[in-house]
Amino acid sequence: MQLRADIRYDADPERVFAMLIDPGFQEAKCVATGAIEHSVAVSEHDDGGATIVSRRSMPTDRVPDFVRSFLGTTLDLTETQVWSAAGEDGSRTGSLTVQIQGAPVKFTASTALAAEGAGTHQPIEGDLKASVPLIGGKIEQSAEPAVSAAIRVEQRTGTAWLGAR
Repeated sequence: MQLRADIRYDADPERVFAMLIDPGFQEAKCVATGAIEHSVAVSEHDDGGATIVSRRSMPTDRVPDFVRSFLGTTLDLTETQVWSAAGEDGSRTGSLTVQIQGAPVKFTASTALAAEGAGTHQPIEGDLKASVPLIGGKIEQSAEPAVSAAIRVEQRTGTAWLGAR
């Protein structure tokens, strides 16, 4: 299932990237998504890029019953973002992967940070895939609202973060 979302921030790409690689922001994002437990690791690359890995344990109380039977009472997910070095104009490209441990569901996407006026546009374009015969499409449709909600939470958390600094 193809997913597309757009995040916009009232800050330039350099400031948005600084926010994204701040472990405090990543932890705030994990808390805002309802994580029961979380950990964050940020590795800055020599070329100016970065890799961000967050692991979250999430409750499954909002997951449809037929999906919960695969997951149990919690699900553990790993989100990995890999960002390139900044271009001359400050723009960056990146990739995003969300993998649910023990479940055949994965979200892979491309993303970017691009100047848009005085702000930044972050498009996210990806594929949500459930590798389960016969019911994979139904699982994808059930997971799509959660992925979209997490993207909205990231934008709200980022907007508040940037506004407070």
